[in-house]
Amino acid sequence: LARTVMLAPSMEFAWADMAYPALVVTLGYVALGLTGFASALISVPLLAWRWPLVDVVPLVLVMDVVASVLMGGLNLREVRWGELRYLGPGMLAGGLIGLWLATRMTSALPLLVLGAYVAWVGVQALRQRAVPAVAPPPPPPGLGALYGAGVGGVLMLFATGGPLLLAWLARRGFDARAMRATTPALIVVAVLMVLGMMAANGRLSSPLMWQRLLMLLPIAVVGVLAGHALAHRVPVATLRRVICALLVVSGVMLMLNAVNRML
Repeated sequence: LARTVMLAPSMEFAWADMAYPALVVTLGYVALGLTGFASALISVPLLAWRWPLVDVVPLVLVMDVVASVLMGGLNLREVRWGELRYLGPGMLAGGLIGLWLATRMTSALPLLVLGAYVAWVGVQALRQRAVPAVAPPPPPPGLGALYGAGVGGVLMLFATGGPLLLAWLARRGFDARAMRATTPALIVVAVLMVLGMMAANGRLSSPLMWQRLLMLLPIAVVGVLAGHALAHRVPVATLRRVICALLVVSGVMLMLNAVNRML
C-alpha cells in the first residue's frame, strides 16, 4: 500500500506535465489539417518553452512525417509532385548545410530575414485576386534549388520549413487546394531527408523523445483529421485567404522568434 501511495503522485505529475504539450500539439495539427502547414510553426516555439529546442525539433519532425503522410493521402489528387524536380536537390543540400550550422550558428539574423520574406509573400498573395487557370510556367533556373535549400536548412535548424515551401507554391500561382495538398506531401520528402541526417548524427537516440512521441502522436493524428474535416466546410476563396493570412502570421512569428534569440 505504501508503495502505491508513493507512486501515485509521480504518475499524476507525469500526466499533468503532458497536458500543456498535448494542447500545443492539438492546435498545431488542427492547423495542418486545415491549411496544409503550420504544425511545426505552432508546436516548436510553444513546446520549446517547456522542453529544450534540441529535443523539440526531432520530436516534431517525426510527428510531421506521420501527420503529413496522412494529410497527403487525404488529398492525393491535388498534390503537385512535379515541384520536386525544382526543389529536391536544394532540399538535400540545405539539410546538409543546416546540419553543419546546427552546432555553429549563433546569430538569429537568417531567421529574421526568412520571417520578413515569408510575411511579404503572404501579403502579396493576399493582394493577388486572380489565380491562373493553367499550369504555371517553369521558374527561372536555380530559383527552385534556392528555395529547396532554404526548406532543407530551416527544417534542420527549426523544424519549420512549411512557410517557405508554401511561399514557393504561392509564387508559382497554385490555387488554395493544390497548395494545401502539396505542402505536406513535399514536406514528407524533405523531413525524411533531414531525419536521415539526424539519425546518422545520433539525434534520434533519446528514449525520452520516443516516450513523448508515443503520447503525442495519436493527438496529432486526431488533430489532422479534425482540421481536414473543417477545411471541407470552408469555401476555396476563404481557405486561400486563411492560408495567406497564416503565412503572414508565420513570418511575423519567425521574426519575433529571431528577435527573442538576439536579446
